[in-house]
This record gives sequence, C-alpha cells and structure tokens, in this order.
Amino acid sequence: MAPQVICVVGPTASGKTALGVWLAQQYNGEVVSFDSMQIYRGMDIGTAKPTEEEMQGIPHHMIDVVEPEEDFSVQTYRTMATPIVEEILARGKRPILVGGTGLYLDALLRGHDFAVRSTGWRDTLTARYEAEGIGPLWQELEQVDPEAALRLSPNDAKRVIRALEVWHETGKTISQHNRETQAVPDRFTALKLGLNFEQRSDLWARIDRRVDEMVRQGLVQEVQQLLHRGISPRCTAMQAIGYKELTRAVQGEEPLEPALEEVKLRSRQYAKRQLTWFRRDAQTKWFSHPSPVSMEALRRFATEKVTEAGIQ
Repeated sequence: MAPQVICVVGPTASGKTALGVWLAQQYNGEVVSFDSMQIYRGMDIGTAKPTEEEMQGIPHHMIDVVEPEEDFSVQTYRTMATPIVEEILARGKRPILVGGTGLYLDALLRGHDFAVRSTGWRDTLTARYEAEGIGPLWQELEQVDPEAALRLSPNDAKRVIRALEVWHETGKTISQHNRETQAVPDRFTALKLGLNFEQRSDLWARIDRRVDEMVRQGLVQEVQQLLHRGISPRCTAMQAIGYKELTRAVQGEEPLEPALEEVKLRSRQYAKRQLTWFRRDAQTKWFSHPSPVSMEALRRFATEKVTEAGIQ
C-alpha cells in the first residue's frame, strides 16, 4: 500500500520548511505542521514559523491555533490534526507533515487514544512534587511500574508525574498502556524523509546563524510584546527555547549577549535530542546535506524516495 502522507523530519534549522513546501507543490499537497511551538499565536520569530513568502501559496495547517497561555497537549494536537489530514485526503490531495516534535508526529500517525486524562490527579501529583520533590514520586513509580522507572530518568518530573497519573486514573501502568496501543495498526501510512548534515559543525553553524537572524528580525521585541500582553513567563509556551532565556534578559536578570549564547547552546542540545528521536525509526529515509547545501541534490533525493514509495 502506497503511503498516504509524506513526512519531513529532522532537527531544527535543517531545511524542513522549504522541502515541505516543494513537496506540496510537486505532489498536490498541503502542509500540516507538527511543531509544538508553532501552534501558539504571537510567537512567530522564535518558533521559526514559515512566512507568507516561504509558504508560496501552499496551505499550512496547525499553525497559530491557540493562545500562549492556553494548555495544549499531544492528545489535543492529535484530536485537532487528525480530521485535517483526513479532510485533505478526502479532497484528493496529499498531506505533507512537517516539523520537529516527534511525539506529535507519532501520535498523529498512530491515531490511538491516550490514557484517560483528568486534572485531578495531575494537580495532586504536581502539588506533591512541589512540596516534597521528585523523591517520593519516584519511589512510588518504582513500586507500581518498575518497567517505566527503568526507562525514565529520575529527574524527568513531567514524565514521572504522567506515568503516575495514568496509573491512578486507569489502574494500568503506562508501560501496559503503551504495549496495548502499539499492537493496534497505525491510522495513517507514511513515507518519512529525514534531513541532517554530513558535518555536525555545519548544523551547529546553521543554528547559530538562525538565532542571530531571529534577533535581527525582532525576537527581543517579540518577547517584550508577549510579556506586555500579560503572558506569564511561567506558562508552558514561554518555557520554549529562545523565549525563556530572553525573558530573563528583557526583565534585567542577565545581559542580552549571554542569553543569546544560551539560546544557541539550548538549540544545539535540542537538535541532538530530535536526531535521537527520529533515528529510532529505521524506515526513515535520510538525506545528509553536503557542504555547501545543495537544494537540487535534496530534491533529486526526495523525488527518488517518493517514486520508490509508489506516490504519484
């Protein structure tokens, strides 16, 4: 069966936006973003949202769908994005999924319901964490779900709380829940094209240049505007790379230059995590940019892989 969707994955600053638009142009497609920060309105520069010029008339979905102070989860993303992909397919067009948040992509492609969510237990567990630290929660996780305790870091409070939340809400461990969902066929079949660089130093340099360009475009002013609107520096959206560090600079807690260097460092660290995530899938077809970057070579590669997959 030929893939229903084409996915463009890879680390930040690897050229996913441009390839996604080109694929949409070539294969009668529309872009669906799976970026966990481009969903927020008013956060444009720091999230590297595609401009109207970059979109080149191609419809883009799942961008600017919530306000920064609103809660948003992977489950919410799946619930919103699934009907969009289905509607694109129903119109005889090709969904081109583009982004760097692997968890969002996996949720969309697999299409499975998540364990029951309730703010009650999450609030209770979060309050315990704030009062007692991660130690008691980690000990509880080791008792109820030793498999998850082996897999998770004791310092990953968010996922430890999530695992305990699933246990308290459903009576099942998150490990059991994951096994059950993995046995169900995926909702969408996909061709995944991955972008990287032959030389890691080229990716690092590209990330650094992107941060410098964001500053020239007005990233500092964008952060100031968000804070002026009353957006809390503690909300999830403002914890994003670039916004968190520059918030401290804007509020006078540290000079601008060290904050920008930290943004570059955090961006490089994030790129490493993205590559680790996407490399788990042995089916992904990887293209490594040479130096200098050749869009012609990338397009030849993409055309070859799309043709091999039976997509017309």
